[in-house]
Amino acid sequence: MISFFSTKKNISEVEWLGVDVHNHLLPGIDDGAIDIVQSISFIKALNELGFHKFICTPHIFTELYPNTTETITQALMDVKAALAKTELNVEVNAAAEYMVDETFKLTKNLLCLPGQHILIEMSYLSEMPQIEQVIFDLQLAGFKVILAHPERYFFYHKKPERYERLKDMGVLFQLNLLALSGYYGPEVKLAAGYLLKKHYYDFAGTDLHHQKHLKALQDFICSGGLYKMIGHYPFKNKALF
Repeated sequence: MISFFSTKKNISEVEWLGVDVHNHLLPGIDDGAIDIVQSISFIKALNELGFHKFICTPHIFTELYPNTTETITQALMDVKAALAKTELNVEVNAAAEYMVDETFKLTKNLLCLPGQHILIEMSYLSEMPQIEQVIFDLQLAGFKVILAHPERYFFYHKKPERYERLKDMGVLFQLNLLALSGYYGPEVKLAAGYLLKKHYYDFAGTDLHHQKHLKALQDFICSGGLYKMIGHYPFKNKALF
């Protein structure tokens, strides 16, 4: 595992990253936070770890989570209203995590991160056959494509040339922080290490869905383990704001 750190430091928070660009903190619209109480609880806990800005990225997946701009905007408004009643000094915005499958449609109203960055994912079972065409079409329309958690696509682990091909196409990669802790298993951890070594990652996020994710993040970050691995890696999270 490559390490971007000074062995003299043991940083037990993530202020150096600052912005969480991938999470499921909006309540009741996908497999993330269940309700507004849990949303605020998660945001408070992540803020205590050093995150101060959040781009919420609920799933838009026709078969399971057919979210729309309206459902996501309403959930964001609910969270902002609840946060206004607290003393938390955080900034929360919303985009989406688009499942790229045969139902995905390119429109002008896609929910993006700042700078027309669009977060996409694929099925974990197999690569979408038309993925390169979808990426090309998105780029032609002016979007900057971010592939969520590339380390978790097992079909790429034995075909690293596919990672290289996507990077050559200008695709940005987003690391799931827990991949480095082994949370998703040893193969995913190895893939994340490979992508770090190649400097293929551009962004990092928690991809937090539930309490188990939060506990694992707290343990990993507070131990100093995360900083030791990637504390000096040049992620572009803060550049989005």
